[in-house]
Amino acid sequence: MTVTLEVDEGVGTIRLDRPPMNALDSATQDRLREVAREAAARPDVRAVVLWGGEKVFAAGADIKEMQAMSYEDMVDRSGPLQEAFTAVARIPKPVVAAVTGYALGGGCELALCADIRIAAEDARLGQPEILLGLIPGAGGTQRLARLVGPSRAKDLIFTGRMVGATEALSIGLVDQVVPASEVHARALAWAGRLARGPAYALRAAKEAVDAGLETDLDSGLALERALFAGLFATADRETGMRSFIEQGPGKAEFR
Repeated sequence: MTVTLEVDEGVGTIRLDRPPMNALDSATQDRLREVAREAAARPDVRAVVLWGGEKVFAAGADIKEMQAMSYEDMVDRSGPLQEAFTAVARIPKPVVAAVTGYALGGGCELALCADIRIAAEDARLGQPEILLGLIPGAGGTQRLARLVGPSRAKDLIFTGRMVGATEALSIGLVDQVVPASEVHARALAWAGRLARGPAYALRAAKEAVDAGLETDLDSGLALERALFAGLFATADRETGMRSFIEQGPGKAEFR
């Protein structure tokens, strides 16, 4: 399997495993969609780590496969391509990308689908599709601009240049930079902490932020209001408030 899901203590690790560079061919994209939907549906998965291994996150699409494709082929393929990445972005649980080595093209677009990105000090990220006479097609023109702003996104997309971890951190493309040997452990720790949190509140928080960015402020506030009120029907809200009153903040043990 080129993409697997392993679950340990509430953390599901979506592992890319297509040596040597985790190139995202059509079969890998389809498998990614299946695994992402499985992670979304499984109640024993409460947070997710995207992981390509110690050497590389994902170096992009399979260019040899793409070169042989016609316009008609890509018309048929572009939908499933985006669906695979959207399935990751829509996992209703906290998702962290553990980025080592290269995250280029589709690899960068996959990292953009996570809620946060933890990168190795020597990681390299970018959208080099323009160098092939193309543009990003798996969400890069949309998610990158929303994350780092349109001007910075256009710089990366227009030039196709790679950025190192330090620059990626400075523009908001990644959220933490750590030694390469610590990336996976740091991502697991982040996910593990949230896996012990209130699942429905975390789901609501993610939905409120993500959906709110796609609409106007008044509509976003209405969504927030509905989600906020709805959480008063959950056992986790009862647990959290009771623990706060009896023990003080930060000591609740959620189911």
